[in-house]
Amino acid sequence: MLRILRFAAVLGGLILSASALAKDIDAASYGYPLTNPFEATIATTPPELRPDLPDDQDIDQSDYTLNLRPEREFTLPDNFWAVKKLRYRLAKQDHPAPLIFIIAGTGAPYTSTFNEFLKKLYYKAGYNVVQLSSPTSFDFMSAASRFATPGVSKEDAEDLYRVMQAVRAQHPKLAVTDFYLTGYSLGALDAAFVSHLDETRRSFNFKKVLLINPPVNLYTSISNLDKLVQTQVKGINNSTTFYELVLAKLTRYFQQKGYIDLNDALLYDFQQSRQHLSNEQMAMLIGTSFRFSSADIAFTSDLINRRGLITPPKFPITEGTSLTPFLKRALQCDFDCYLTDQVIPMWRARTDGSSLLQLVDQVSLYALKDYLHDNPKIAVMHNADDVILGPGDLGFLRKTFGERLTVYPHGGHCGNLNYRVNTDAMLEFFRG
Repeated sequence: MLRILRFAAVLGGLILSASALAKDIDAASYGYPLTNPFEATIATTPPELRPDLPDDQDIDQSDYTLNLRPEREFTLPDNFWAVKKLRYRLAKQDHPAPLIFIIAGTGAPYTSTFNEFLKKLYYKAGYNVVQLSSPTSFDFMSAASRFATPGVSKEDAEDLYRVMQAVRAQHPKLAVTDFYLTGYSLGALDAAFVSHLDETRRSFNFKKVLLINPPVNLYTSISNLDKLVQTQVKGINNSTTFYELVLAKLTRYFQQKGYIDLNDALLYDFQQSRQHLSNEQMAMLIGTSFRFSSADIAFTSDLINRRGLITPPKFPITEGTSLTPFLKRALQCDFDCYLTDQVIPMWRARTDGSSLLQLVDQVSLYALKDYLHDNPKIAVMHNADDVILGPGDLGFLRKTFGERLTVYPHGGHCGNLNYRVNTDAMLEFFRG
């Protein structure tokens, strides 16, 4: 009898463990056509495999402004006039409906391509939608960030939370039934910290929170992207730059087509042609894009805080001032440099923090492990081949989220975000 009971206990444990396993999507049945993670990251999903979504003219939407940092009106240079107030976009239903906040990825404004796509997806499904810029975008840093030094996830989440509260206060007549939250890439990490903050502040009591392709260890993700810039690319030498090489390929591609067609299918079609980019070239393109985002962050943070690392503190900047010399200087500082020169000193001055490793733990999903493990309203969708993941990251997600983690076999970094299979799963999660 004792042996039977032991067997039953073991069997029950196995069943319980199986029910907590992540949902690993089978590659053969998934159907996403791009199996190269670099290609997927750049080209995303072929248009014919995306969901049918409404046009902008069919959406009741408007852009609004918030005056959250009025002192910046006087301290920011004149050529920052467009970002002295924070802008966001709200799409409204004509009946009581849930509202979903969307947080953009690294350096992206509220109008980013993925934010726009997700807005249309959720609006069609009957949600009110608010599009928010990333705390690392220059507009958010200028108009909403208290310290204008993004990278400390808890501080970024508090800035985002204030923005969300201000948005809600600005639309008192909007009939909202429930609040939801999502973000992609760095915006997904931000969403996790915002959700954790809301557990104590209780302004929204988010019903569901979806994290799409979040960095697990922020420092690992940053390092992965920074390394892509250092890729050795065949054909690049002292006389031929990377950009000239890509431009030459595009020129030959359009010559072979016989016309120039800059549409949504361009990158996918281009990668099927003889002029397609190699893995090294695609890696360089992704890394370069991230380096420009890092440069924007470093430049804006330095300028607002008058640190003198990139822009001399008393240098007069007017609407006619060329910022090119400062951009060049900022491009020489990768994200690791930005963390070392700006984030860590600010963090140490405000906390009892000391080492980089301590900061890395505080700004990554590790810091929220217990909260994420025990909270059934939070789910993650990720790709097994995502270029921002490092060793052990998927293991952490599996152990922390269990069956609330969906792992797709392909898609790179957010490349399959607009694939019909993924969007159906997103809607199913929020409706469930």
